[in-house]
Amino acid sequence: MTAAPDFSLFPQAPAATQFPAMPEGADAVLDGLDPEQREVATALHGPVCVLAGAGTGKTRAITHRIAYGVRAGILQPASVLAVTFTARAAGEMRGRLRQLGAGGVQARTFHSAALRQLQFFWPKAVGGEVPRLLERKVQFVAEAAARCRIRLDRSELRDVTAEIEWSKVTQTVPADYPAAVVKAGRQAPRDPAEIGQIYGTYEQLKRDRGAIDFEDVLLLTVGVLQDRQDIAEQVRAQYQHFVVDEYQDVSPLQQRLLELWLGDRDSLCVVGDASQTIYSFTGATPDHLLDFRTRHPHATVVRLVRDYRSTPQVVHLANGLLTQARGRAAEHRLELVSQRPAGPEPAYVEYADEPAEAEGTARRIRDLIASGVPAGEIAVLFRINAQSEVYEQALADAGVPYQLRGAERFFERPEVREAGVKLRGAARFGGNDALLDDAVGLPSEVRAVLSDMGWTSEPPAGSGAVRDRWESLAALVRLAEEFAAARPGATLADLVAELDERAAAQHAPAVEGVTLASLHAAKGLEWDAVFLVGLTEGMMPITYAKTDEQLEEERRLLYVGVTRARRHLALSWSLARSPGGRAVRRPSRFLGGLRPGSGPTAGRRAPGGAAGGIERGGAAPGAGASRRRDRRPARCRVCNKTLTDAGEMKLMRCEDCPSEMNEALYERLRDWRAQQAARTRQPAYCVFTDKTLMAISEAVPGTEAELAGISGVGRRKLDRYGADVLALCAGEELVDVPEEASEGAAENSSEK
Repeated sequence: MTAAPDFSLFPQAPAATQFPAMPEGADAVLDGLDPEQREVATALHGPVCVLAGAGTGKTRAITHRIAYGVRAGILQPASVLAVTFTARAAGEMRGRLRQLGAGGVQARTFHSAALRQLQFFWPKAVGGEVPRLLERKVQFVAEAAARCRIRLDRSELRDVTAEIEWSKVTQTVPADYPAAVVKAGRQAPRDPAEIGQIYGTYEQLKRDRGAIDFEDVLLLTVGVLQDRQDIAEQVRAQYQHFVVDEYQDVSPLQQRLLELWLGDRDSLCVVGDASQTIYSFTGATPDHLLDFRTRHPHATVVRLVRDYRSTPQVVHLANGLLTQARGRAAEHRLELVSQRPAGPEPAYVEYADEPAEAEGTARRIRDLIASGVPAGEIAVLFRINAQSEVYEQALADAGVPYQLRGAERFFERPEVREAGVKLRGAARFGGNDALLDDAVGLPSEVRAVLSDMGWTSEPPAGSGAVRDRWESLAALVRLAEEFAAARPGATLADLVAELDERAAAQHAPAVEGVTLASLHAAKGLEWDAVFLVGLTEGMMPITYAKTDEQLEEERRLLYVGVTRARRHLALSWSLARSPGGRAVRRPSRFLGGLRPGSGPTAGRRAPGGAAGGIERGGAAPGAGASRRRDRRPARCRVCNKTLTDAGEMKLMRCEDCPSEMNEALYERLRDWRAQQAARTRQPAYCVFTDKTLMAISEAVPGTEAELAGISGVGRRKLDRYGADVLALCAGEELVDVPEEASEGAAENSSEK
């Protein structure tokens, strides 16, 4: 019998340096890969489909696959084209391939690869110069709408532009747009006929002015390869092996381009996860991934499910989200298995209003930073960008540095450009620069140059522009330190060359600040601690998600957010928008059965402890008596310390251990208790003690059995008050019963 492999031999934690040592040979490239990743890396012939769950090391697997093929002499670097979906991801892939000794491989986005081919072949295929490329199409769309005498406000302009982009990647012409919208079950932001008219006018405007947009780059490249067999053969002679990352996000137009690149060959490796399809509004579809085996019956299929990113607690919650999913993508979901040690349970926190949620999140972040978690390893993720403002203010008030994801690119920041000029000058004329007289070694030289721009060893107080500038310079200093540690003897000129390569690839160094980002912008990233905020109905799922497919995509979007967290995960929502507002909001339906007290599936922790933070007791009916007979010592459910104080035993935790009490529910219960006490003319504690109300507010029971399991809730009180308490826990409003009503009616009333 073969012994089970020791997976501790496969280190998968994030690398401590951005510049690891280059493997000595082809076999060394395979070191550290687990069995499934090694299978991917060595499957170099024929079609290969890698179904890779979040955090399972897919980028590691495919970059090592390319590098192994190159280092073993099986693949020629110039014949490989690796395609992904963002410039950042392509830059990261090129960087990894360089470090693995496969620096000549092309790693690009679909648009970048197509644009290079279009520019090269345009004179031969069409003649003249390539039309001007529009960086932003909004101005042309606005002018097209004006020509059609259609008024669009700013949000409508953005939405109509998105509809035009969707039409082009799905290869829908203006005249067919209204019918295509109906067929796709898509909700158009305006009358489809109007959008079709604007779309047609927009296309005419571009032709009149000799301009093309990014979608045209793909369309024109497809057209050239379809019409000119000689050019198609020239491209296929250049690129003979293809790797496509994030294959679940391929649009029909991108799939067509890929087919033209391939021709009748099958040297293709695709990597994806249908459960992370979150861009269908741009035309992306997981069908190409799910149908890969149908198109390539002899394909090698490898499933990566070992999650090296997240703790068992985070993975348990992520798996739980998908168990409730429906549809074709859900049928092909991957059950992740965490490879990391246990961590803290995910926290579920309810707040009275949005400012309170932001302030509470900022406090928790400040505490995490104080405990040693770097600010750059923390993220706050929300559904739409408009939610960021209140968190920017709360973090600034708390003195916590932050950065907006999707805002200005790192290498386009004025201070980074200025630093590049100064470092380049120092590299060229450093011998005559007084700043470098006392500097010894590359990091010291960089610190000396940047200190002239305001960098100091300690960050400035507060936030704002000064702090942002310092953070950018500090990121360059850290990069220089890691570069020097990995490349002893490296010079300023070497560092400048490295920065130039990174700028071209948009491969920015890490900036030490909490990341604020939308869930869509967070795709492909990860942090030690993630705060998922604003998880209310109407925001998650978003209010305009109506169809089953749209709702399932919203669930997948939350799944992507959850799987960004390595260790710490908090999910929060607020009951009202502003202080004093009506508490009419409800937590996201996607948390049902996962958050404490939200349903029958939120039961006891499964063996092994990976329960996603849902243990809140779950005693069977009548458990009160059995609890009284239980002579085992009571232990704190947070720190496991033996409890002796009666109040602590009621709460099942130490007085000073962290509480996840639902404060809004606690206040509602106190108000309700006061009414009950007044009607029955008895002290409030005779209804329920404060400690019992606190225990209820922490457990948020959803059934009689769960309520009965709380100390202080006996059978008599369960019969008398249980219906009211459970209704309040469910967020329902109770109809006030007049004081003159009989006591019996009051006891049995549970009308809402």
